Amino acid sequence: MCSIMGYCDARVRLSVFEKGFRETISRGPDESSIVNTGNGLLGFHRLAIMGLTHDGMQPFQLDDSWIVCNGEIYGFEKIKSELSAKYQFKSESDCEILLPMYREYGVDMFRMLDAEFALILYDGRTNEYVAARDPIGIRPLYYGYDNQGVIVFASEAKNLTSICSNIRPFPPGHYYKNGNFICYRDIVKVENVCFDGIDEVCQNIREKLIQGVKKRLVSDSKIGFLLSGGLDSSLVCSIAQKSLSDPIKTFAIGMRKDAIDLKYARQVADYIGSDHIEVFMTEEEVVASLEEVVRLLGTFDITTIRASMGMYLLCKWIHENTDIRVILTGEVSDELFGYKYTDFAPSAQAFQEESQKRVRELHMYDVLRADRCISVNSLEARVPFGDLDFVRYVMSIDPEKKLNKYGKGKYLLRRAFEGNYLPHDLLYREKAAFSDAVGHSMADRLKEYANSLYTDAEFEQRCLKYEHATPFTKESLLYRELFEKYYPGQGEMVVDFWMPNKTWKGCDVNDPSARVLSNYGASGV
Repeated sequence: MCSIMGYCDARVRLSVFEKGFRETISRGPDESSIVNTGNGLLGFHRLAIMGLTHDGMQPFQLDDSWIVCNGEIYGFEKIKSELSAKYQFKSESDCEILLPMYREYGVDMFRMLDAEFALILYDGRTNEYVAARDPIGIRPLYYGYDNQGVIVFASEAKNLTSICSNIRPFPPGHYYKNGNFICYRDIVKVENVCFDGIDEVCQNIREKLIQGVKKRLVSDSKIGFLLSGGLDSSLVCSIAQKSLSDPIKTFAIGMRKDAIDLKYARQVADYIGSDHIEVFMTEEEVVASLEEVVRLLGTFDITTIRASMGMYLLCKWIHENTDIRVILTGEVSDELFGYKYTDFAPSAQAFQEESQKRVRELHMYDVLRADRCISVNSLEARVPFGDLDFVRYVMSIDPEKKLNKYGKGKYLLRRAFEGNYLPHDLLYREKAAFSDAVGHSMADRLKEYANSLYTDAEFEQRCLKYEHATPFTKESLLYRELFEKYYPGQGEMVVDFWMPNKTWKGCDVNDPSARVLSNYGASGV
């Protein structure tokens, strides 16, 4: 991970910029640089992953134009080769190709990229700024306006809290130019529905996910894998292990007394032959870390915070005890193939619409969680299920095939990897939510802690302060109050609480955990 920031006006004071930019130095602890473009400032904190020499340091410059980018550009070698006839490159960094691409193709370049990225570009020829973000929002970007109406961009909201009164997430799949946000790719929009047979669909799912994993194994820094023992992370680890000659390094975390997934993660690790490490956390660590987790996340969402506790502590352990810098995770699968609650979808169209909504909002929930928990520990997240070709294909599959008509959620994904990727019982194991799978006692302890802080009367009174996303439990009130401590008045950065679709029969619940659903069944064992 890296951190970028851009203040798009010559009147900016360096001290103001530096104060905000210091907030995310953990994203890029290796080197830092701020340049004056002649019409504002661009900043870059570097975590060196590709092209490890100083030549790969940003901002990159081409004549009087500059760029900063937090990203991974897959297949950049081919583009670089094509551009080399006209442009001279000095580093092995994938991001160095971006300014030449912009010079050649303008904003059309964004739909050409196979990448996870957020960038800010100053075009010295036109004296204007351009910013853009990948179609899913894997890499973070926020924006706001200072008290003179100048737009400011940054990797995280915490960079902007001392500058902007109204901070918003930069919309994924958009670029900013001439004061407008323009969609260059809507990743969930289906042009042509795929009506292939189930065997062909599963073959394509398998081949595209394998390619999505393989391209994310390219790194000049060491790679590790988060392994929960659930389907998604287990498949990523299995595919990676089949692609590499040496044992991969896998990591799992759980409460010592009731972690569901530690035993399954160990079974997967034994099966694929990974070098596996288990990390244990305590109730005391969870409560002690809560405020820091809310601060680093910049959200009040219940399920995001619960699920971040284990991920944050695990990534903290990896940072403090290993030399790994790149982490592969299993996010984005649920939004494509379904959650426990989407078993209640009343129709194929309803399932598809819910999937589209969840993918469009990923950057505020699971993707945000993975980015912040990993990056605050000076690591880089890579998300194979977020591969653009893979997402585009799965979204195009006839949603009738994605409904749970098979007695098992995510059936297409499971069937796609039948064979020797995972033991059959693990491949078809019921899903447990990550915040529960690290141990039911963790979520229960957070609720108990919140309940101890407020009387019923205090809870009712304090909730009245929040018209947007009004807290509805004492736990949600606690998270909102911690959020407001660090991001005062910025609640609308988060569209709402992540919850099952309450309009569906069986989903009108008051807790985001799948544990409260009637079909949770064997997920908890």
